[in-house]
Amino acid sequence: MNLRRWLAPGIGVKRWLLVVFSGLLLLALGVAHLIRQVSQDLRPGGLTGVLIDAVTLQFLPYALRGLIVGSIGVALVLLGVVRVVRAVTEPLRTADEDQPLVEVIYQKRFLARGPRVVALGGGTGLSALLRGMKEHTSNITAIVTVADDGGSSGALREELGIPPVGDIRNCIAALADAESLMSDLLGYRFPGGHREAGQPVETEPGGLGGHAIGNLLIAALTAVEGGDFEEGVRRMNRVLAVRGQVLPASPTPITLHARTREGLVVSGQSNVMHTSGIERVWITPGDVAASEDAVAAIAEAELIVLGPGSLYTSLLPVLLIPRIRDAVAAAPAVRIYVCNVATQAGETAGYDLADHVEALLAHTSPGLVDLVLANDRFDAHVPASWQAESVRLRWPPRSEASPRLVTDDVVDADNAHHHDPARLAAAVLRAAEHEAPLRRRVGAVRTA
Repeated sequence: MNLRRWLAPGIGVKRWLLVVFSGLLLLALGVAHLIRQVSQDLRPGGLTGVLIDAVTLQFLPYALRGLIVGSIGVALVLLGVVRVVRAVTEPLRTADEDQPLVEVIYQKRFLARGPRVVALGGGTGLSALLRGMKEHTSNITAIVTVADDGGSSGALREELGIPPVGDIRNCIAALADAESLMSDLLGYRFPGGHREAGQPVETEPGGLGGHAIGNLLIAALTAVEGGDFEEGVRRMNRVLAVRGQVLPASPTPITLHARTREGLVVSGQSNVMHTSGIERVWITPGDVAASEDAVAAIAEAELIVLGPGSLYTSLLPVLLIPRIRDAVAAAPAVRIYVCNVATQAGETAGYDLADHVEALLAHTSPGLVDLVLANDRFDAHVPASWQAESVRLRWPPRSEASPRLVTDDVVDADNAHHHDPARLAAAVLRAAEHEAPLRRRVGAVRTA
């Protein structure tokens, strides 16, 4: 089974095995020609001649002689290749004994040829997308919000002055090869304290209680790099050898603000997420610098995915950074907005699909996205504690400037509140594949 896998397309081994086999074949032909010539020119008589005839199979028809010798040669070559591969790869065995090295190499080779994907947002929605997308490509860049001010992230932000790290940690874990192990390790929280996600800090600064190990590791790497937060996150990517990279949207922490339709103004991501009737959100500082790596990744992307994730508290804080928004608007890549499968108590209570899209475009620009991907399956299991509803598929009348709508089954059948990572990634890639030719034609017309 492993030998067949080594010979499968995408490993990059067959061509070199063919070269080796061709060399051996030519060498064998040369030796055979030499033996044949010597046996004819110096053919001895007596017992020596009989032995030479027996060793060279002269008593068999010529064609049968070639078949027998050739079969023995092929068997020896295969045996040698298997033994050499085993001897070379044995010291490189992966920590996962159930996954042969050939599978790891195949995945690396295959995924390295995948599309360049940039995903923007934060929260569990972005992690779900990354979890599914990493099975199709390793050329993934996640650009993550830095507006969080609650839980362990908020505590480190307040105590150390660094951007929040919780969403970055979750995305790095989602892209790790040993995802389950990394999620458990990086998400482990020291006992004590009440630093739950989305809640204000309720403990005295300085202790470990409530902090996640992954958050502390990113903070430590930032300190090692002399306070350079972006370099600290880069180090975290390298330490865990993730598929792709995770980047903060900005090296500077930002504060999210919202105004409701009644004129109430609230500040802080942990407060905005529990606020309903939001009319407008904005960030301070308004001219915050964007991550240069993030801007470069957007310009080079073949596919840009906005969401899924909390509309006002995960996605928009990234797009409200001026250079990020402008880079997405100017990007030649296919741009897809993935709408949440469910509303969220507070910020998007009662929202349907059109409400999500209208809010997104009202805060950015009308032509920011080419496609909107929405869920069209509504029989998924609803958790007993669910305080929201599935996003209804209301779609406004199409205009020339509005994005195109694509629907698909992308919900987790066991939880109507979450996307299914594999289905979501497959649906995004299908939609992008159909959209790319049209976008190229439109670009060519505009250029002409």
